[in-house]
Amino acid sequence: MASLADLINLDLSNTTDKIIVEYLWVGGTGVDIRSKARTVNGPITDASQLPKWNYDGSSTGQAPGEDSEVILYPQAIFKDPFRRGDHILVMCDCYTPQGVPIPTNKRNNAAKIFNNPKVAAEVTWYGIEQEYTLLQKDVNWPLGWPVGGYPGPQGPYYCAAGADKAFGRDIVDAHYKACLYAGINISGINGEVMPGQWEFQVGPSVGIAASDQLWVARYILERITEVAGVVLSLDPKPIPGDWNGAGAHTNYSTKSMREAGGFEVIKKAIEKLGKRHPEHIAAYGEGNERRLTGHHETADINTFKWGVANRGASIRVGRDTEKEGKGYFEDRRPASNMDPYVVTSMIAETTLLL
Repeated sequence: MASLADLINLDLSNTTDKIIVEYLWVGGTGVDIRSKARTVNGPITDASQLPKWNYDGSSTGQAPGEDSEVILYPQAIFKDPFRRGDHILVMCDCYTPQGVPIPTNKRNNAAKIFNNPKVAAEVTWYGIEQEYTLLQKDVNWPLGWPVGGYPGPQGPYYCAAGADKAFGRDIVDAHYKACLYAGINISGINGEVMPGQWEFQVGPSVGIAASDQLWVARYILERITEVAGVVLSLDPKPIPGDWNGAGAHTNYSTKSMREAGGFEVIKKAIEKLGKRHPEHIAAYGEGNERRLTGHHETADINTFKWGVANRGASIRVGRDTEKEGKGYFEDRRPASNMDPYVVTSMIAETTLLL
């Protein structure tokens, strides 16, 4: 008799032309990601081939019970690393039945900004560094930490190896390979300063694709931690005290910044960002005031400053960019729970349209 594992891993390619599509969308908190699956005729090579679908928005905090239907518009497809074969994941955004974007649909406005001719001409590149913390299930305490207690102080854990320093590497590597399989432009991973905390990087990716990829990478990580019995936290300061927080540093460049003389373009863009610092901070994630304290490699939340190779700045410019006179900069302000659609499009809007 077939085991559960045998059935989960059934290869359907020789049995049917039908495939399973997992529809993903951002939930009512703006941080959670929801999904459900349906069967369609395959293969599917573009999101435009997929039908719109609907879900009960009253169960996700996105619609009232008396008018609960929310419509899913497929936007970007990825290979499914869990079901494999021709099965796919699709990132969607959400609308009312009348075609109006619901309030948590931040992708719609981001698409408008990225489709603006001035923005499109600059071929905006993003590299997003997603930090996250792995927690022990039921106790909500970081993986590898003694329950109710603390490990040794920070110092030995960043990019470290060893059973007493690196906790959850199997999850991290599984996620890395699953993202590559899915077609996400994941460019690396590393252990972070606080034990039990890790980071993966998505990019460089152009325009809205960076945000689609980051959301799907988050979904894949949620699924892997589900299997591992570990809880994923995107809280920007999961443990109070002398422990690093978790951010989503966003690296950014435009065509003009990457060409000769680009450093001057970068400095002008940073000046524009400084003038809108409060607006950016308000949009850069919940609970960020607990992280942006001026300590633990952050600038104070109320202060805007930039510097070369300065990890205590709001905006960091790399030494290579300074030396070559062109390149990119890093916005270090976004929290780990930020919405990438909001952050990436806002950076483009501030630097290119205002």
